[in-house]
Amino acid sequence: MTPKPAVVVFARNVVRMARFYGDVAAMSAVQTASDHVVLELESFQVVIHGVPKKVAASITIATPPVVRQHNPVKLCLPVGSIGVARRIASERGGRVQPKSREWEARGFRACDGHDPEGNVFQVREDASPVFVIRQPRPR
Repeated sequence: MTPKPAVVVFARNVVRMARFYGDVAAMSAVQTASDHVVLELESFQVVIHGVPKKVAASITIATPPVVRQHNPVKLCLPVGSIGVARRIASERGGRVQPKSREWEARGFRACDGHDPEGNVFQVREDASPVFVIRQPRPR
């Protein structure tokens, strides 16, 4: 079996971060252990992995978190609705930027945000044109 592509997000609070990403991107937890949670979509996994306790003790997460914009990697997640993802992210301690910051490319609409620990991520929804077929009017 070919393994699914995946990304690992190292986190201070594994439970909170797994709930955040699971809810924002409608991902299912397929494995849960004391130090990690594996979330999955049909063809992709996000592994939320705890940092060692000694390291975690040295990390301070501000409220709201300091956004780490200079990270060399950005997680991009498919969502059914950026608006719904925005609401859920806010409820779970993160943020998706306002609608005015959305943009389109290659058939998707995207918007950046950050998780409860300040990691930048992006949500993407389908932006394919919708064609409406109109019935001819009766004469």
